[in-house]
Amino acid sequence: MKPRRKKKQQDKGAPKWMVTFSDMMTLILVFFILLFSMSQIDLQKFQAVAESFRSRAIFDFYPSMMEFENPSQRRSSEQEQEDVSEYDSPSKNSVNQNEKGSDQNEDSLDKLVKDVKSFLDTNEMTKDITADRTDRGVVLTLQEQVLFETGNAEIIQAGRPFLDKVGQLLDRIPNYVKVEGHTDNRPISTFRYPSNWELSAARASSVIRYLTDAEQLKGSRFTAVGYGATRPIAPNDSPENWNKNRRVEIVILDPTYEDNTNQSTQKKASSES
Repeated sequence: MKPRRKKKQQDKGAPKWMVTFSDMMTLILVFFILLFSMSQIDLQKFQAVAESFRSRAIFDFYPSMMEFENPSQRRSSEQEQEDVSEYDSPSKNSVNQNEKGSDQNEDSLDKLVKDVKSFLDTNEMTKDITADRTDRGVVLTLQEQVLFETGNAEIIQAGRPFLDKVGQLLDRIPNYVKVEGHTDNRPISTFRYPSNWELSAARASSVIRYLTDAEQLKGSRFTAVGYGATRPIAPNDSPENWNKNRRVEIVILDPTYEDNTNQSTQKKASSES
């Protein structure tokens, strides 16, 4: 008798390679789920993106490029776009609020000028310190002889009471302050001050240093600038005018004022080149 051949038993279920492949895909899925669970979603960015999709203003032809068959539906869409138009341009209320804010700021600065002049008059300082209202704010002008000796940036003893009064005034005002040093056009050349630039900047720095040390004012409120002889208020043609140009200006800055001096200077330099 011939021996019977044993039939190969076929494995039931999925092929072996598919089991391995499914295990690998499961592991990859778990890996990405873990990554997503550990990640942090920026809530603000998510809300901004969601809000952009809610806003009809970002689509020129929302919801469809085809014309509406129902006119009432078209009318409702136009009304929605008008409602969303507030994202494109500032509302009248915001403009009115800005105008009111600027008017209030002007009134506060005008009141500040009156208070400063009254303060100077009460302390009998009007002969040595003048106060003016400009587009920058309130400018206190102190002549050289009040604070310094000629060609020097050290505050004299007689000038300290004036700065003490100025410090008391600034202590009552939260505005930022810019201290500017000015000289006449006569050249100076010493070991400490090779030119009027160094002298004017040193004088502005001396005033700020005194106010912050003696009057305990915050240094972050102050800015020191030396203009040398570049900004005279009188022609440099007589001793009297030289005295006027040698000065220190303490500018109580208007919060809304933007100093465009550097920008205009750069534009002028670029046009000349």
